[in-house]
Order: sequence, then structure tokens, then C-alpha cells
Amino acid sequence: MFGRNNNPEESRFETEQIKTDGPIPCHIITDKETGVQYLYAWGGAGGGVTPLLDENGQVVIKSRKNRSL
Repeated sequence: MFGRNNNPEESRFETEQIKTDGPIPCHIITDKETGVQYLYAWGGAGGGVTPLLDENGQVVIKSRKNRSL
């Protein structure tokens, strides 16, 4: 689902690696159908996915003009 896809145009999800100061790589995953964005982090023997929230606790949705469809 979130792994490498030989044809990214067929993938429902778009991933973007973000720079961090720590040793754990983090990615922002965007659902291209809904625009909902998630933070994905993986390090060593564990990891997790959580939706990004704004200052009001609402799910962050990337605007349609800023996502590749």
C-alpha cells in the first residue's frame, strides 16, 4: 500500500520524505482521493502512522490544487 510502486500514477498514496533532526526517517503520506495527510515514521523494530491535525484538532486535508491526481 505505502511501499514502492513501479507505476506511481496508479498509487492512491503520494509519499514525501521530510527532513528530521533525529535518526528516524519520517514521511508525509497524502491520500490522493481524499487529500487527508498522515505522518509515517519507522525506526528499528517499530513505527507508526497517524493523521496530521491542525491547531483545532481537525484532520489536515491537502487542497486539490496542491495534490497530484
